[in-house]
Amino acid sequence: MKLESAKVVEIFKNSVSDWHKEESHSANPFPPSSLEFLFYQKNQIDTIQWHVEDEIRRPDLPDKDLVQFKRRIDALNQERTDLVEQIDDQISAMFKSVEKKPNARMNSETPAWLIDRMSILELKIYHMKEQTERKDVSPEHIQTCQNKLNVLLEQRADLSKCLDELLDDLAKGDKFYKVYRQMKMYNDKNLNPSLYTKQA
Repeated sequence: MKLESAKVVEIFKNSVSDWHKEESHSANPFPPSSLEFLFYQKNQIDTIQWHVEDEIRRPDLPDKDLVQFKRRIDALNQERTDLVEQIDDQISAMFKSVEKKPNARMNSETPAWLIDRMSILELKIYHMKEQTERKDVSPEHIQTCQNKLNVLLEQRADLSKCLDELLDDLAKGDKFYKVYRQMKMYNDKNLNPSLYTKQA
C-alpha cells in the first residue's frame, strides 16, 4: 500500500459504516499483516469505545453496570494504544533506509498518533452528520450541528494535509520522529499501587 491520507480516510469511513450496519464488530477485509488491516482494526476499536462511552453516560444506567463499562473502556484503551504502536512500528520500517539530513527537524507526533486522531475524527463526522439528518429536532439544532460538521470536515482536510506532508518530509529525510511507548501504568499489576498492594 502507498501510504497516503486519502487511503487512510477511506478505510476509516468504511470501518465506521460497516460497524453501524449491524452495530457490532465487522470482519476485517484486509490481510492480517497489512497496514490496512491495522487501520481498520484500530477504527473498529474506536467505534466500539465511542458507543460504550455513550452508554456509560446514561442517567438510567444501574450503578452495578458502571464498573463493567469502565473496565471495558480501560481494556479498549489498552488495545487502542497497542495498535497505534504496531502501526508506528510498520511505518517506521518503511523509512528505516532513508538517510536523515543534517538539518532534519524532529516531529513531536508520530504518524500513527496523527492517524489515531484521524480515526476519532471520522467518528465525530459520522455522528454529527447523523444529527443533521434528524427529523425530531428543531431547525436550530440542525443548523448548529451543520456548522459543527463543517468544522469537522475542515479539520479532516487539515489533518490529511498534515499527514501527507509529514510522510513526504520523512521520505526526503527532512523530518524524523522518535517512538516513545505509552507505558500505561493503570492496567499493570506491577506498576499500579492499587493493584500490587492489594495482591500483597
